[in-house]
Amino acid sequence: MKIVGLNKTTLLDYPEHVAAVLFTGGCNFRCPFCHNAPLVLYPERQAPVPEEAVFDLLRKRRGILEGVCVTGGEPTLQEDLGSFLEKIKELGYLVKLDTNGYQPEVLRGLMERRLLDYVAMDVKSSLRHYERAAGVRSLEKPRLEESAEILRGCGLPYEFRTTAVKGIHSAADFEEIGAWLRGSRAYFLQTYRENENVIGEGGAAFPREELENFAAIMRRHIQNVRIRG
Repeated sequence: MKIVGLNKTTLLDYPEHVAAVLFTGGCNFRCPFCHNAPLVLYPERQAPVPEEAVFDLLRKRRGILEGVCVTGGEPTLQEDLGSFLEKIKELGYLVKLDTNGYQPEVLRGLMERRLLDYVAMDVKSSLRHYERAAGVRSLEKPRLEESAEILRGCGLPYEFRTTAVKGIHSAADFEEIGAWLRGSRAYFLQTYRENENVIGEGGAAFPREELENFAAIMRRHIQNVRIRG
């Protein structure tokens, strides 16, 4: 596993659990609002975190930590992700995976091996405007739809989430996202926050009033809708 970042303790990244966060390098998207540009664009320049250092931490913190959140970058690009998660599960930890959903075959395989306990899938925008939000020229959108359906039928806790960015998203996008994900377990609107590691320029956060409006649109389709940030 190419681990390029480690947060030893978080109360935010794994709902209702104290967890560690592992960051993998590399991604197949180039979302302009992504705040992890170094991990996405230059993973080879990041100082690697040895696997043994991760497992030493997890062994020492049993009884304090409950879970491990694996995020990125895009973790499903890691060829040895499954074997790595097996080792985490052997230590008795819950596993949360953050993913962009573009590798449905990997997602399904991890679930079949019972290596996941919670999945968060980033929904970049409406399918109609996905390329713009993902920062790529063309996408196989059925792959995204397949991952969404895997989650909706998996029986595990999961969430969909969208970072709302002025200039990229509109109310119409959320109407379409709501129709696409109708009846899902949970959906979160995330506030965009500018920092020095954002991939693109010119992004801006929506005021709270507009986020509330987007949330109201989504609640026509999904009962559990909340705003983060």
